[in-house]
Amino acid sequence: MTQPSFVPVVEADQVRRAYQLHVPSIWTTSRPSELRGTRAPAGNFLGTPGPDQGFALKLARRFEDRLVLAPGEHAEDALSGCTAVAMRRSAHFGRAPVIHDLTLAFTLWGFMEGAPADLVATREPLFRAASHHYQVQRTIADCVPVATLRLTPEQVAERLGEWRQLLELPHDG
Repeated sequence: MTQPSFVPVVEADQVRRAYQLHVPSIWTTSRPSELRGTRAPAGNFLGTPGPDQGFALKLARRFEDRLVLAPGEHAEDALSGCTAVAMRRSAHFGRAPVIHDLTLAFTLWGFMEGAPADLVATREPLFRAASHHYQVQRTIADCVPVATLRLTPEQVAERLGEWRQLLELPHDG
């Protein structure tokens, strides 16, 4: 019911015009960061997006006191590099990281008991300063082929003697 014109109305109670939004213009993929196509780009240093990947950082801390490090290696570098592998593995399966992803990564790179000496010698320069450099973490994750990511941690532990077939190491250039 409308209010009669002779009844006083305070300014705050007066009817206001509706706020009208402007009609948006057509949307285009013209910005440089726009993804074109139905899939995210893949390749070296691009990473693998997946759900709740930051949880791998929390899980990695559970291994901190069990790491077997060579002289000159740092636990933070091992944690950073292997966490990148674990996040890639979990994203490959389309799920959040679980403890088995990290177990596989630490076992594969020889940070658990019983690693071959030549694997330890090979990983040392690769993991150097991994905790400080994203590109180093991506290089470590990209060294693990999808076939290896699909293995269980137990299968990786059994095949650790043939670790060169489980990894694709970058060539010195």
